Amino acid sequence: MPAPLSPQTVATVKATVPALETHGLAITRRMYERLFQNAEIRDLFNQSHHGETGSQPKALALAVLAYARNIDNLGVLTSAVERIAQKHVALNILPEHYPHVADALLAAIRDVLGEAATPEILTAWGEAYWFLAELLIGREATIYRDQATRAGGWNGWRDFVVESVTPESETIRSFVLVPADGGPVLRHEPGQYLGFLVDLPGRGVLKRNYSISCAPNDRAYRITVKREAATAQPAGLVSNWLHAEAQAGTVLKVAAPAGDFFLDRASAEPVVLVSGGVGLTPMVSMLESIAAEASERPAWFVHGALNGRVHAMRAHVRGLVANRTALSAHTFYAEPEPQDRPGEDFDSEGLITADWLVANTPSEQATYYLCGPKPFLAALANGLARAGVPAERVRFEFFGPADELLDEAPRQAA
Repeated sequence: MPAPLSPQTVATVKATVPALETHGLAITRRMYERLFQNAEIRDLFNQSHHGETGSQPKALALAVLAYARNIDNLGVLTSAVERIAQKHVALNILPEHYPHVADALLAAIRDVLGEAATPEILTAWGEAYWFLAELLIGREATIYRDQATRAGGWNGWRDFVVESVTPESETIRSFVLVPADGGPVLRHEPGQYLGFLVDLPGRGVLKRNYSISCAPNDRAYRITVKREAATAQPAGLVSNWLHAEAQAGTVLKVAAPAGDFFLDRASAEPVVLVSGGVGLTPMVSMLESIAAEASERPAWFVHGALNGRVHAMRAHVRGLVANRTALSAHTFYAEPEPQDRPGEDFDSEGLITADWLVANTPSEQATYYLCGPKPFLAALANGLARAGVPAERVRFEFFGPADELLDEAPRQAA
């Protein structure tokens, strides 16, 4: 644990909150501009959250603002620190990378605020940055050590071979991955993800995270990936490459499982696994795990898709819940097509709502695990909160960088 921040630093950082509310996004954008002048540092980041979607500067701006607002009560940021540490481990962030970020952040504050960035403010933010950095470095060291010492574990990038590719829908495919060295794999927690490093011709080194969509085992991982449509910004570079190029025998560089969103397997309480679109991937991992343990733990698998053409893993999920009285599945199609058969291909037309969940699942006892696009999560998390479900029983993961859903829903870390 780093030494406590000085009272002067705490007061100075809190005094910068109004400036961060106004200029925080400009500061983080400038920080990344400076960082990315160094190709080695640039390649540490997931570029889809920067130039491709622009979401990471906003996410960091919100995080910096939250840090400043709560710097005298850092206990409220514990879950955020854990989430960031897990993301860093998936990207193989190391202690030697932190000074680069410190230099870029302080320089960005100076660039954007100009004369308002007094020596006192820069000194305080330098101290505040390193306090948080030491917390993260310490937690990341523990995670790396755990990954390396557990059976099948490793640090850094390990070569995996694509064993098989399975089309799951018109836009989604599953890839089964086995270690190239023939060894075992680290058993993940159901809900966690893998980090990937891909060197694409003409694009350079790219990093992505994909949720594991199978139950923990010693032999292999499965990821289930949606092919993203091309837009004016080059989104979906890696997912499109996987769909177009990855086949049996393709070698991928993979980081060990990470993530703070996962099933509490020690509990026997009911769970409701709610997903939208390709957000079903961690939920299938959780459902497989519950089914494999042959327990009587009640579980509801509730999934929303646009229609049957893009509905992934339908038969697989049905097979998991078949003949198991404690497990059930319910599917919503937002826009069913003529060939989609009610009662066979899907169960309800429309969108999943919090009212439906409260009416059809044990909201007074269950823990809800949610994964999907931000509007989907915001609607359900807010709705469940209004229905009286405690925040600690609503856990969720969403696509993109670890930005809080501050404006849309209360966030409860898994």
